[in-house]
Amino acid sequence: MAFLRTTYAALPSADAVRSRAMAPSSLILARDGRVLYEIIDPHAGPHRPLPLDEMPEALWQGIVATEDATFFQNPGFDPMAIARALWTNLRYGEIRSGASTITQQLARNLLMSAEERYEQTWTRKLREAILAIHMTRSLSKEEILALYLNETYFGNLAYGVEAAARGYFGKPVAELDLAECALLAGLPQSPEGYNPLTNLEAAKARQKVVLGLMVKAGYITRDEAELATREPLHLASGYMDIEAPHFSMLVREQLAALLGEETVMRGGLRVRTTLDLDVQRAAEAQVRFHLARLNEESDSHPGHNVRNAAVVVIDHADGAVVAMVGSPDYYDARSDGAVNAAMALRQPGSALKPFTYAAAFAQGLTPATMMTDVETAFVTREGEPYVPVNYDYRFHGPVLLRQALACSYNVVAVKVLEQIGIPALTSLTTRLGITSLGQADSSGLALTLGSGEVRLLELTAAYGGFATGGLRVRPYLIDEVTTADGTVLYQALTPPRERVMDERIAYLITDILSDPKARAPAFGEGSALDAGLPAAVKTGTTTEWRDNWTVGYTTRYVVGVWVGNADNEPMRGISGVDGAAPIWRGVIRALHPTAPPGFSRPDGLVEIEVCAESGQLPGAACTHRRRELFLQENVPTETCTLHGFITVDIATGEPAGEDTPPEQRLVRRVTYWPADALAWVQEQGLPLPPPQAPVHTEEGQNALPAQAKQAGVASAPGTEAPLFLSKPPPNSRFALTAEIPADKQRIEIIGSSSAGAHLREVTLYVDGTAWHAWTHPPYRTLWPLAPGVHEFVLQGVDPQGNAVSSPPVRISVHSEPSRERTSP
Repeated sequence: MAFLRTTYAALPSADAVRSRAMAPSSLILARDGRVLYEIIDPHAGPHRPLPLDEMPEALWQGIVATEDATFFQNPGFDPMAIARALWTNLRYGEIRSGASTITQQLARNLLMSAEERYEQTWTRKLREAILAIHMTRSLSKEEILALYLNETYFGNLAYGVEAAARGYFGKPVAELDLAECALLAGLPQSPEGYNPLTNLEAAKARQKVVLGLMVKAGYITRDEAELATREPLHLASGYMDIEAPHFSMLVREQLAALLGEETVMRGGLRVRTTLDLDVQRAAEAQVRFHLARLNEESDSHPGHNVRNAAVVVIDHADGAVVAMVGSPDYYDARSDGAVNAAMALRQPGSALKPFTYAAAFAQGLTPATMMTDVETAFVTREGEPYVPVNYDYRFHGPVLLRQALACSYNVVAVKVLEQIGIPALTSLTTRLGITSLGQADSSGLALTLGSGEVRLLELTAAYGGFATGGLRVRPYLIDEVTTADGTVLYQALTPPRERVMDERIAYLITDILSDPKARAPAFGEGSALDAGLPAAVKTGTTTEWRDNWTVGYTTRYVVGVWVGNADNEPMRGISGVDGAAPIWRGVIRALHPTAPPGFSRPDGLVEIEVCAESGQLPGAACTHRRRELFLQENVPTETCTLHGFITVDIATGEPAGEDTPPEQRLVRRVTYWPADALAWVQEQGLPLPPPQAPVHTEEGQNALPAQAKQAGVASAPGTEAPLFLSKPPPNSRFALTAEIPADKQRIEIIGSSSAGAHLREVTLYVDGTAWHAWTHPPYRTLWPLAPGVHEFVLQGVDPQGNAVSSPPVRISVHSEPSRERTSP
């Protein structure tokens, strides 16, 4: 080992060594100076190097396969790799490729000063190779490999495999299995980039690469690699004296990216962060309390099976992250406690809807735009039918967008996205700082329901864009970094605020999300969304209750909460309003001992009275009215066409004719339902206007209502309009099975007409042959499934004798092979 101190090894000077030994620890501090974490150089504290035979074979095999496949054959450097690197570097005129073997990396880390270690020069590369050759001549390959495994930095403050095993999995390295070994083996190349505690997706992808290289090297089989890839990882951490552990570890990671790992480990830094320790502790307490409540068992309920939660609090005035809870217990391996759920990619559910509506308001839709919440089939780019359902499995008929967003109706959200286009949504979310949805077109229209994935930190900051009136909120954790003598190494800058949304549109979203009356039909009054102070809030719940979200804000803070399980195991019957919202309310109230001021309405908005059902200017027949806000350029100009008056003959109930005596005439209020809502109207038992009914906008005045196509209002009686099929959805696929009697395998056919469903005759044609006929609505029947491709068309005759026809709907039916039954 003498050559380690002398031969070609320009060690640091005595003064440099003395200064390093005497350097104080680096401190991560809360905003008020209280210590969150003391960064201790692991070589100055407990350090337990292990011999190679006490490490799992899979670990050193993974390292060799990934870092230096020719390790056991090369003389300390790889001539072919150096030749390739030389060609690459000469081609680009700079050093772009290092080609360092395991031995070279070890020589660089042990025998070179920090300054020389990071030089990008051929002189340094030459000395590194010479040192590696001498090391190979002086030490066995096993000794070199053991040194490498004991000295290499694996991220998360872990130098050496023993520290890494305890730091990531909370157990000794000897207990690691193949999947865990492969994950660690992938870390040395980029400890921060592949850190599974903050970027599990990248770490898993890197693990898969390592396993593939181990297969290529002959260390494991392809089946073993596949099993290891699918194995769930249970991440934890050894105990540390630390406050706000997930926040502090993220600060530690960002610090290394800002200043370099060597600077951090040299010590003597004072890192002042944005964290408010009192708020942090309050958020942690809320998480622990409400998770315990959710998991309480009783005779009638086994608990909700929820182990994890995360909270992010941001001061949206400047983007300072005031609190970050990544899990309820950083050290609990059973719940993957060391994983920072605030940074994990998860599906947001309906928490993404406000951005869809904001993008729609920018295209001319308004909170008073009416759309129909009815069963609707959307055709995907693959030609498949997509039929969204609401959380309550009910449809609500014609609704205004204010209620649709506040009550989180899925069908309307999809209709809105279909109208504005997916790029309008992803463009807005990207401008607001969500980086994971830029390539989300593949999610299709379900994107507005949260089928993409987001990080809680980014989603919370994006909601801050509503709170600030359309200004982007860029979250940051580190405020200032100084040396022990006060020299400033880094100071967070306050960049100019970037406007990414019309402030009036931001206010419209805020006004809807803070409107308890608008959300009452879905959430009731006095729910966990009602914080008792001015706040705007939205929930989200994903399929099978895998994720609960609540994100909301006041005029000072924006708070995001996620509840779920880190391993994606479903919870039991728990929605965002029951799971995440109570935590959100507890945190938002802790942030505001006294109520903050309300949201200020910007100029350029106009408040007028509208029909509460059509969203248009109210007419005499509009009995339900409300006041609504509009951009001044989008104020409605048309009078309500959803409601009107008709004169009926009280003796027959039919529209009055010219010969109807005055004493038998009665003026009645009627609703002309949107065409695509007629099936829903019939299901609800709501009245339809009589056929051929003359319309009165005012009592005693005959008139036909103007059409409001943009609002989706139906045509008035007598106006030509086609039939259409509500069911089955276009391009649907059905299966016939031998397990069910054939006469029981039928599908529902539903037809509707925008002419008020008062056609004299409607006939259903199946594959060109008349199959069923109706003389009055409802136009519903059951059709027995038959193998093959089938086409359905409705043809009818309106009251004036005009022929009307529906667009064709095609479906396919295939027979499933019968399953053989075996005797017990």
